[in-house]
Amino acid sequence: MFGVRFIKAQPTTYLLKYRAGAVVAEGAGLSAFYYAPATTLVAVPIGSRDASFIFQQIARDFQTLTVQGHITYRVSEPKKAASMLDFTLKSDGKTYETDDPEKLPQRILGTVEVLAQQAVKELTLKEALRASDRIADIIASGLRARADIASLGLEILGVSIRGIKPTPDTAKALEAEAREAILKNADEAIFARRNFAVEQERAIRESELDTEIAVEQKKRSIRETQMDAEASVAAKRNELRQAGMVADIALEGKRKDFVGLNAENTRTLADAEAYRVGALMKIFEGVDTRVIQALASAGMQPGQLIAQAFTGIAEKAEKIGQLNVSPDLLSQLMEKPKAMEAANARRQ
Repeated sequence: MFGVRFIKAQPTTYLLKYRAGAVVAEGAGLSAFYYAPATTLVAVPIGSRDASFIFQQIARDFQTLTVQGHITYRVSEPKKAASMLDFTLKSDGKTYETDDPEKLPQRILGTVEVLAQQAVKELTLKEALRASDRIADIIASGLRARADIASLGLEILGVSIRGIKPTPDTAKALEAEAREAILKNADEAIFARRNFAVEQERAIRESELDTEIAVEQKKRSIRETQMDAEASVAAKRNELRQAGMVADIALEGKRKDFVGLNAENTRTLADAEAYRVGALMKIFEGVDTRVIQALASAGMQPGQLIAQAFTGIAEKAEKIGQLNVSPDLLSQLMEKPKAMEAANARRQ
């Protein structure tokens, strides 16, 4: 009514109320009535804002790459920003008079592009692909040191690099190189694993061979011990055999001596007997044979006497006409000597 209006700013908006070229009221989240025909309102957003960027840059090795990220900032000094850019509101108190508020992110991003170019041109492609944090720090420190950023009353809250990508052809080449490197590492790993397996197998085989050699040495030692024991036993047996042979030889010598002595004794007895018989024969020379027979029959057994009697009868058989010897007589003649022999045995 009559041009008097009311405005209520948000807490993230710094409101400046000008009248007659002078600030009559200011503050964040300010609420006030104003007379539209004579009052100018300036609203500077002081909340944090993000601005995304994507640039193509040339690395030191003349390779093209794309840098993508975003920056976070806020207006820390609204009066400086209002003095550099037009944040004046229209009479309705809702929209800006010009597009200067939209130019603020563009100014910041222009500076970011310059700083990113300075950071990337010092690096090769491969270095740049791995230097996102380094590039972000360079951009952030460069923004804080720039006079044009300070004159706008801006505070840089942070810079982030989301990605650094090469061109598709270069990416394929890098992927191929990386793939070949990975395959090479895989081949080396397979070779190392197989080599390790071979080494282990060789170690196991060497251990088995060492075990076999130790077993063979032990067996040979046992065989040598057995051979030594057998040799010792054989030596003992040989010694015993030699001792037995010596003993047999000595015994045989003693036996030979005994036989010789026995033969000598027998010869001496035979000579003595021959001498006795010769002496008897000399005594009985010229003696009647009947006398000798009578002497020989002395002390004979009855059976022997009967046999001698029959011998005499046989010698005179041509002079005897007939001689009858009955079985009964022969039995009696044979039984009487036996009875006499039994009686003599009982007496003895």
